[in-house]
Amino acid sequence: MVIKTIAGALLVAGLAFGISNAALADKKMAPKTLMGASAQALSDTCAGCHGTDGASGGPGTPTIGGLSKAYFVELMKGFKSGDIPGTIMGRIAKGYSDEEIEKIASHFSGLKFVPAKQAFDAAKAKKGAKTHEKYCEKCHSDGGTNTEDDTGRLAGQWTHYLQSTMADFISGKRDMTRKMKKRVMKLHKKGGDAAFDELMNYYASQQ
Repeated sequence: MVIKTIAGALLVAGLAFGISNAALADKKMAPKTLMGASAQALSDTCAGCHGTDGASGGPGTPTIGGLSKAYFVELMKGFKSGDIPGTIMGRIAKGYSDEEIEKIASHFSGLKFVPAKQAFDAAKAKKGAKTHEKYCEKCHSDGGTNTEDDTGRLAGQWTHYLQSTMADFISGKRDMTRKMKKRVMKLHKKGGDAAFDELMNYYASQQ
C-alpha cells in the first residue's frame, strides 16, 4: 500500500514537472528567474568577462561601459542573429529577449568609459593620430572617443580586441558599411598592416 502511494506521488510529481517544462517552452513565457529582472541584475551577468561596470580587465574582451545604447543594441542583435561573428557571444546573446537587451544597453550606456591601461609605442602613436584624422575622424570623432554618433569607441579600447575586430572586417568575415569599407581598403592599400599598427598604438595611447 505504501509502495503504491509513493509510486502515485512520484507519478503526479513527474506530470507536474512535465507540464512546468512545457510551459517554459512556450515562447510567451520566460524562465521565472529572469521575469522582471532589473537592468542592473541583467547587466551583472556580463561582469565575468567584461569587468565590473563594463570596464574590461582583459585584452581580448572589450570594455562595454560607456558605449552608446544604439550601438550596444546593434551589436547584441547582430550576435544573436549570427550576422556578427563571435567566440561565445552568439550563444550568450540568444539567451536574452530584445526587451532585456534594451535594458542592458540602457544600463551600460549610462556608465563612464574606462580606458584600458596598456603599453604603446609613442612614435607609432604620433603617426597613428594623423592617420586617424585623415581616415577615421569623420565617423569616430574626437579622436575616437565620441560615441554620440552611435559608433564604437576606439580610443582607450584594448588593442588586441581592436586588432581582432579589424581582421574580421578586412577578411570579409564581418560586414562593413560602404563608407567604412572604402576608407579601410584605401588605407590598407596605401599603408598596409603598418598603418593599422600605428592606429592601434594611437588608440592605446588615449588613457
